[in-house]
Amino acid sequence: MSISNRKVVIVGAGHVGSHVGYALISQSLADEIVYIDSDRAKAVAQALDLTDATNYLPVRTRVTAGDYSDAADAQIMIIAAGPLPSGNQTRMDTLGQTIEILKEVTASIKKSGFDGIIVNISNPADVITHYIQHTLNWAPERIFSTSTTLDSARLRRAIAQETGIDQKSITAYALGEHGESQMVAWSAVTIAGKPLSQWREEYPDTFGRLDLDALADAGREGGWTILRGKGCTEFGIGASAAEVVRAIFYNENRVLSVSVLLDGQYGQHDVYASVPAIVGRDGIAHIIELHLTPEEQEKFDASCRTMSDNYQLSLTL
Repeated sequence: MSISNRKVVIVGAGHVGSHVGYALISQSLADEIVYIDSDRAKAVAQALDLTDATNYLPVRTRVTAGDYSDAADAQIMIIAAGPLPSGNQTRMDTLGQTIEILKEVTASIKKSGFDGIIVNISNPADVITHYIQHTLNWAPERIFSTSTTLDSARLRRAIAQETGIDQKSITAYALGEHGESQMVAWSAVTIAGKPLSQWREEYPDTFGRLDLDALADAGREGGWTILRGKGCTEFGIGASAAEVVRAIFYNENRVLSVSVLLDGQYGQHDVYASVPAIVGRDGIAHIIELHLTPEEQEKFDASCRTMSDNYQLSLTL
């Protein structure tokens, strides 16, 4: 009889890393979690706090603080290290600070013996994921980011609030950057399988009056509203990361909006951008190409240029 151990290493024991860990243990998605953080005491504290929680959860998960040697037999590594934007900073404005941290992280990964799947959360998510993949020189299918998985959830929430239809009945994707240049593929939005464009034609007095620009803004600005209100985001990203982990461990072939390395898809090359992709046991199984309108393609191209330019900058830092 073979019994596997679902092991996840989380690099970064701050707000995001801690809530990713809690989402994993509360949903029984990992048998073992190891926290790695430059602040060893914080990693120990988070591990102890989560271990206490497992006493009252359905399944016990072993949670410890460790180092990169503990990653050798892990299947998934989640990188959640780096600063939060402060003041009027955007996520992209934290690039230099995050790169300094990731230099040490990637050097440690190379020495660790880890050969699983890396899911990056550190911002600016798309550029940092590209930097990690470039530095490690691994197959891009094994290195991707949650990116607009969360923005897409915020977009669905905004649409649900305006239409009165539950967000789980809505399919909508924010594409491109997990940041200011992201865009919405409105031509691909469906409610109960019916394109939003049809809803707008059939119900001009309700759906027809939806302000699509305002809805896109609500999805993009959702994180900033939360950050301004309480100083961090944590629950949404924790649940988003847990969905990715579930898709990998259970080989769900789940379609999620994640940041992947584009090689010709959407007319883009050598840039990480968020698009719908099939996520399974081996990471990214397939990148799905939506048929964007010319206007949507132009906005997507602009977002990709932003990330490509900043990726080139990251290599000089």
